[in-house]
Amino acid sequence: MNFSRRQFLSASSAAFLSAVALEGPSAFAAIKPKLGVCDWSVGYRGDPAALEFAKKIGINGVQVSTGSGKDDCELTDPAVLQQYKDAMAKTGMVACSTAMGFLNSYPLATDPRGPKWLEQSIDITKQLDAKLILLAFFGDGDLKKGDVLKEKEIDVVVQRIKDAAPRAEKAGIILGLENMLSAKDNLAILDRIKSDAVQIYYDIYNTNISAGYDSPAEIRMMKDRMCQVHFKNGKEFLGKGELDMNKIRDAMNDIDYKGWVVLETSTPTKDKEADFKTNAEFTKTLFGMA
Repeated sequence: MNFSRRQFLSASSAAFLSAVALEGPSAFAAIKPKLGVCDWSVGYRGDPAALEFAKKIGINGVQVSTGSGKDDCELTDPAVLQQYKDAMAKTGMVACSTAMGFLNSYPLATDPRGPKWLEQSIDITKQLDAKLILLAFFGDGDLKKGDVLKEKEIDVVVQRIKDAAPRAEKAGIILGLENMLSAKDNLAILDRIKSDAVQIYYDIYNTNISAGYDSPAEIRMMKDRMCQVHFKNGKEFLGKGELDMNKIRDAMNDIDYKGWVVLETSTPTKDKEADFKTNAEFTKTLFGMA
């Protein structure tokens, strides 16, 4: 059957409106982020095998740990770094970001090696052709005690990140702060640092379920100062339990988020590959990628 241009546009518009009526506006997600996974979540912390696993579960990349708290970050070793580069070339996977998760045990605010680790991680991230480093502030590195901010520790963190920011700016790398603080408190820290190379790394579960913040409202407050996002849901699959993933997706759409979504999910059935595939497929469907 031959269609005129007018008939084609009319039919397309009718199909679109029918779909919206049936599925609701959220059926047409505005953003289609790339999907990554944390190397520690899949059992390959500091191991290039994480890249092969990412390929198996049908996503785009891996958040790579830069070290473990030794005097020098392990990925400063050229041989180890080359293993990652070789694995990336073989699998077609990329480093969506790197992570300094060991700062939870060796806090940036108190460990004298912190500034060196930060410089090393910037250089490692540049070598991996990634654009972002997660700086973790949990456990011993938490910036709160109960509901009270640790002002002295925050002062040190602000100064150390300020000192590292020019190096990050030159390398074209973002330093993403992940913690249990509110968006308001995080934005106040960024205002003190005064560098576009320092932004907020957001975790929808930690801040919503663990800390009790309103994740959609927080996302809208952070706007373009949110650099990357962890998706997880405790011991449950994404889409189960208390987290309203549609509202979170809608908030990300509202701020025109264009970064990565990184899975830090668990394995409810203990079948690691199957469970990560399930969460990856859920996320793809959520954003209209499936």
